[in-house]
Amino acid sequence: MKKHLTLAIILAILTLSLTAQKSKDVLYLKNGSRIYGKLIEVSGDQYKIQTSDGSMFIYSSDEVDRFVKEDPSFDGRKINGPGFALEAGLLIGSQNSEFDAPFSFNFLVNYTTQTKNIFGIGSGVEFFGSTFTPLFFEYKHLFYDRKTTPFIFMRGGSVFHVGGDDEEDNNSYYPYNYPKNYKGGVSFGFGTGISWAKEESETYLSFGYRHAQTSYSQKNYDNQTYTYKSYYNRLEVKFGFKF
Repeated sequence: MKKHLTLAIILAILTLSLTAQKSKDVLYLKNGSRIYGKLIEVSGDQYKIQTSDGSMFIYSSDEVDRFVKEDPSFDGRKINGPGFALEAGLLIGSQNSEFDAPFSFNFLVNYTTQTKNIFGIGSGVEFFGSTFTPLFFEYKHLFYDRKTTPFIFMRGGSVFHVGGDDEEDNNSYYPYNYPKNYKGGVSFGFGTGISWAKEESETYLSFGYRHAQTSYSQKNYDNQTYTYKSYYNRLEVKFGFKF
């Protein structure tokens, strides 16, 4: 559990560092032009600035009106239109869970309406004792249309087993190694998070409750087939990019 919490903290720090808005140096020239880049040197009566493409420019103090640092402009969030998102994170379970499920990866195709409402459909890869792929629908609501805003979300769908029909049970306590036949089941979740918009994209960090059901059939030592059901209730921590 401590390892999972540590990874969650690392995800949060990574989110904040990637979404930090870096200021740019700007030279305002007397002819009305503005030069954006990184001010390399101010010496004597000249300014030396390097632009984003690596070009170096030198201007005399007689050409420069003023020098300032500016934050990148924010023109507002997408009002309407399609989008695509990638996210990865942790499914943090209790210490008594039968299987550890530390990692989840998803991709989503979505559509934004009126800035604050986002509808999407997603899939990916997850591990619940074996490899499963989820298929779900999502609704996300942003509280504000500002650059930084909290949001809430709801998801519902199913998980499907994507391994072979039968898998060897390498963790069996019995001297016999009977294969397991896995099946998927219902999956849903809801939670909250925070989103940071930047130019044409955004990043987000979410926390939510996640429920999933799986099962497997297996012959036992008495040669009878039994079906075992598993119910997962976990804290889901996700870090994502939306384009």
